[in-house]
Amino acid sequence: MARKSRTTKPASRAAAKAAAMKTSKSSKATAKAGAAISAKPPTKTAAKPGRAAPPSARKALVSKGRTMPAPKRPRQKIAISHLNEADFKADGLRTYAQYRDLGIAAATHGLARAHVIRMLPPCNPQEVSKLHTHAVDFQMVYVLKGWVKSYLEGVGETLMKEGSCWTQPPKIRHMILDYSDDVELLEVILPADFKTVELTT
Repeated sequence: MARKSRTTKPASRAAAKAAAMKTSKSSKATAKAGAAISAKPPTKTAAKPGRAAPPSARKALVSKGRTMPAPKRPRQKIAISHLNEADFKADGLRTYAQYRDLGIAAATHGLARAHVIRMLPPCNPQEVSKLHTHAVDFQMVYVLKGWVKSYLEGVGETLMKEGSCWTQPPKIRHMILDYSDDVELLEVILPADFKTVELTT
């Protein structure tokens, strides 16, 4: 009885071995790429223009000697004001004056304030002439009517008449000395709300 010979297929075995090795290399490469991705630090998303950075980012920049831009203010509105005698009210800083608010503070969300001031006659130096300072960024006064005599640190006594204009730098020592019965002033101040300090000397 003839014995059947066992035949092998070397080509098939070699192909299977090559495929197995290729699969193993592919798995290793995939695992290596995954590890690299997971090890990569997360990228920082840049802050969108107009948005304030979080406090932690501000502190980090300050510690490095850099400054962060101030938060963007809300969009300003249009302010229109027409003369109305009823708008003059004794609700301002001084009890001897009436103020007509021009709506600038509300329109600029506190960026600035503008008002017309009428000093109430007669001038009482004991009440009016008190040396003081304002913690402002900017202050300008324009004489619309009448006159006012004031003292400004570094300048001395000055008579401001109709059409006169002056600025008062931040925290400059000043006071009103006298004014006419019909005086009216236009005052523009930044910011809208500020601190006033009366001085004893």
